Amino acid sequence: MEDTRVEQVRERYAAAALTVLNRSEQASCCGDGCCDTTAETLDESGAGLYGPGYTDELPEAAVLASLGCGNPLVVADLNVGERVLDLGSGGGIDVLLSARRVGPTGFAYGVDMTAEMLELARANAVEAGATNVEFLEGRIEAVPLPDASVDVVISNCVINLSVDKPAVLAEMFRVLVPGGRVGVSDVVAEDHMTTADRAALGDFAGCVSGALTRSEYLEGLAAAGFVDAEVQFTHEAATGLHGAVVRAVKPA
Repeated sequence: MEDTRVEQVRERYAAAALTVLNRSEQASCCGDGCCDTTAETLDESGAGLYGPGYTDELPEAAVLASLGCGNPLVVADLNVGERVLDLGSGGGIDVLLSARRVGPTGFAYGVDMTAEMLELARANAVEAGATNVEFLEGRIEAVPLPDASVDVVISNCVINLSVDKPAVLAEMFRVLVPGGRVGVSDVVAEDHMTTADRAALGDFAGCVSGALTRSEYLEGLAAAGFVDAEVQFTHEAATGLHGAVVRAVKPA
């Protein structure tokens, strides 16, 4: 079952990347590309969540491939000189924005398991002239970076797609320096939503049935070793499901 879900996610995001690479139509998180929650969420996804002017200087393909449910850069409040890791970096929009925010003395990594997305992201980085970025092929359950190598971990509507969320949270903790922080946008369920309730609302690859509840998220972060964790709902994605910001800190 887990392998099937991984392939479903990989295929859906590969198709979304190819759509942008071929310029045949615009990809949207709530369209056929990926996180298709409900029709009512069309204005609550993708590049539209970054605000006017935020993405103006980015390559068009990076903006078109924006498939998230929030703006993790605002959540993480990045500073000049920091090293940032984006889990499930897709077409690279959050990596490129992070690279701009941390400046030439900082660095931004992206990890993605989909070859087509990596191809798109690397092309976008070249077009943007970004030299302080690197896109790595890998699973977010086994990040290809050493221990204590980044100051901040961000992610945009991807952790809900993992088949092993405890492993993802453990990897986030491992790669962060002491005192490092997490700033994530994700789809999160209300605590009363059972596994069956979530499955009834949509499929796993569509960012629905795999969503954690708020309590599950907080418990998972605590189990991984994080402190000062919080999960704040920002907008409704479907009945009982919300776009949310997730913050936590690795003890110094």
